[in-house]
Amino acid sequence: GDNAVLGTREGANADPYGLSPVARHFIAGQLAHARGMCAVLAPTVNSYKRLVPGFEAPVYLSWARTNRSALIRIPRISPSRPAATRVELRCPDPSANPYLAFAVMLAAGLDGVQRELQPPDPMEENLYHLTGEDLAERGVRTLPVNLGQALEELERDEVVRAALGEHVLAHFQEAKVQEWNEYRRHVSSWELDRYLETL
Repeated sequence: GDNAVLGTREGANADPYGLSPVARHFIAGQLAHARGMCAVLAPTVNSYKRLVPGFEAPVYLSWARTNRSALIRIPRISPSRPAATRVELRCPDPSANPYLAFAVMLAAGLDGVQRELQPPDPMEENLYHLTGEDLAERGVRTLPVNLGQALEELERDEVVRAALGEHVLAHFQEAKVQEWNEYRRHVSSWELDRYLETL
């Protein structure tokens, strides 16, 4: 079949990114559900050590062409290879279950297509250089900062929950809540080194 992402770069309906209307709806759906998907796409406590501002992994709910601080990237495509046009969601990490990850990514994107959601304007500037106030002015939110917050977002996202199904969702949440609670009770060597002498 045809590439559903591929739009036209010429004429009255030209898209500067070469995206189809379906692709833009899909992007909007993924942005709308990014916080709800995060527990599935970044499912360990350690996943959030990578999702911090300034690192290679994205934390800002935005999209762009070449901006590494954006959650969704539309790579530059050679005019001779328009069929290579694609959308990259950059936050999943290797610890994610690929079956669950694809299920929630597709559900989020398809929700955007079905509801014809429109994405915000792309942000090509480096968001790592903006202040919290600048980001708030532009309406840019972030991914959850830890697994506990990601689990709270999953609890609120009906589309992501439905994509997982009741059985998988219940077992996933049970395991991840237990993992998060164990982590919160654990005293690390860093904490001992940092605080024991001062107490």
